[in-house]
Amino acid sequence: MIISPPFLPADGLTSENPVSSDPMMDFVDQYELGHHGVYPIAFDRRWHCGAHLAPSFQNEPVRAIADGEVVAYRVSQWPIGDGKKNSDGSDSLNSNTGFVLLRHTTDTGEDRTITFYSLYMQLRDLDGIREALGPLSSNPPETGTSTILPKWLSCSTDGVQVPKNLKVYRKDMLGYAGVRHAHRHLHFEIFMTEGDFTAWFEQSGHAVQLGNKNPTTPVSKDYWGHSYFVIPGGQTFVSTPPLATGAAAAYFPSLQSGTLDTGSKLYVEAYFHKGQRYTRSWVEKDGTLTPLTPAPVRDAYADYEYKMYERATALYPQCPSDGYELLRFGRILNDHPTLPAAAQKTWVAVTFETGEQGYIDISQPVIQKLSDADFPFFMGWQKIEEGNTPFSEHGICDCDELRKIVAVVEDDETPAERMCPAHEQEARLASYIANHAEVRERFRGFVCHAPSEWDASGNEARYKRLKDPDGFFGKRKEFDPNGYDNFIKFLEEFQFLEKTPLGGGKKFWFFHPLAFIRHFRRCGWFAKNDLKKIYDEKNYISVGKAGAEYKERYRHSINLILRKYSLNTKIRSSHFFGQCAIESFYMMIVRESSMAIAKAVKTNHASIATETEGYLKSPPAAPSDIAYFLTKV
Repeated sequence: MIISPPFLPADGLTSENPVSSDPMMDFVDQYELGHHGVYPIAFDRRWHCGAHLAPSFQNEPVRAIADGEVVAYRVSQWPIGDGKKNSDGSDSLNSNTGFVLLRHTTDTGEDRTITFYSLYMQLRDLDGIREALGPLSSNPPETGTSTILPKWLSCSTDGVQVPKNLKVYRKDMLGYAGVRHAHRHLHFEIFMTEGDFTAWFEQSGHAVQLGNKNPTTPVSKDYWGHSYFVIPGGQTFVSTPPLATGAAAAYFPSLQSGTLDTGSKLYVEAYFHKGQRYTRSWVEKDGTLTPLTPAPVRDAYADYEYKMYERATALYPQCPSDGYELLRFGRILNDHPTLPAAAQKTWVAVTFETGEQGYIDISQPVIQKLSDADFPFFMGWQKIEEGNTPFSEHGICDCDELRKIVAVVEDDETPAERMCPAHEQEARLASYIANHAEVRERFRGFVCHAPSEWDASGNEARYKRLKDPDGFFGKRKEFDPNGYDNFIKFLEEFQFLEKTPLGGGKKFWFFHPLAFIRHFRRCGWFAKNDLKKIYDEKNYISVGKAGAEYKERYRHSINLILRKYSLNTKIRSSHFFGQCAIESFYMMIVRESSMAIAKAVKTNHASIATETEGYLKSPPAAPSDIAYFLTKV
């Protein structure tokens, strides 16, 4: 999967933070507003399954986060009003109804196809774009680009449009952030249908342990991102491993020793960045998870990743390749391991108490080995659905913890504030959550099973409780008698889902959109369409070949290589594919040619044939085929 955020500011390309492995997401995370629009709960305990993003540069383009197809869209000529009046008594046109809904299908691993949707709401109206940026192109392209709006987004539509086979590619411009209630922002969602969610998270042989409080090392070899280790209580940490003798001692700088309390459990995150190994730790005791490392801790052995093959060769002489995987992943992922179990001891440094690190052998069966592919619960991932009580069937939040958050804000309101419009109540709730980092971070891991707020088919059933005497509008009936009706009327101006192939009356699985993107950016698996775009097809046509023949022949193996050697970062993979183009003529040859490469490929010359078909075949090649090598210089 290749995915990027909906904004790509230049300032996100670099970072002064040495431990930041994704500076772009660090920067875009700052766009999430703290004063309104909270995922996943609204001011009146309704679901709000999107995030509100406001770029620092208000004319920063909104972009497609991944390749996909357009499910539906709406382009508005001008904004609408929310009932407020200007000083001259005219309606204040302060809200945008434009949107784009995309469907994305890609791969996260071998036979691991995922389908998800991204929704971009409150896109700016055409008049607003012209006012801010000048005239639109008089001849826009039919399909999108990273620099200009396509034709289908350059003219207003008569309501919701549902196109067929309309493609969009990652980074394509979709518009600009608009306004709602005069607040400029993009309402951004990522969700999956129930069927797509089950197909990926519960796939046979690859079931994801989302929210499992007692995860185990998966049978699946579906590994990506960071590594995680679950260490049970009673385990001992040593200052120097027993194998750290002779030349091996240099790989294990002296640390501390100690024993994990029997009533505790240690969770460790490990990852590599710019050649260094970093870890973070949390200890669980009596059901409470406490961080031991406020910031990632760099391994005491410098340049751990850069010297990992050297380390594997020294520590695992029977099979350095298997040893290399143990050092990187904590387990052997290849299908044919040769290293015997007794030789698989993997001593790594982890923080087991605040300020204290020691070595532990993570190859022990009692220590569970996970990755980001497992969505570990101690990293905040949690399923939220009716079965585990947070929200009622009417789409109203009944989770005690979340209700308390709303109550705290309501109790702090003055009588005058209680008379304010609903969206201002939401702003106070958002502000409260923004100022409580622990609440905000927990919400980012919620994966919520909920109806869409953009589905008008169930409005009355979903929102009628708001009219009850103790409901949001019921409590305000005296001074806002038309509040509920106005709320529904305004909401319907934005709703559209029942007019799309997704239909109405359904629930979906929602993710905090920025958390989803950050998480899957660690995947790095190249799907068929990803590899298709790396090398231009003209390179193959010029020699009478088809690119897919070669790309699909090697794609699986290339993905395994990129994962094993951590070449799937944007910089490393760029170098890899650039060098591969030169050395293998865009993957068309895997050995030296006896003539000009293009001619050899075009004529299927024996010098570039497979081992069983070329010079190494039996019986041997004809003398005329190898005459080149017999020519004296």
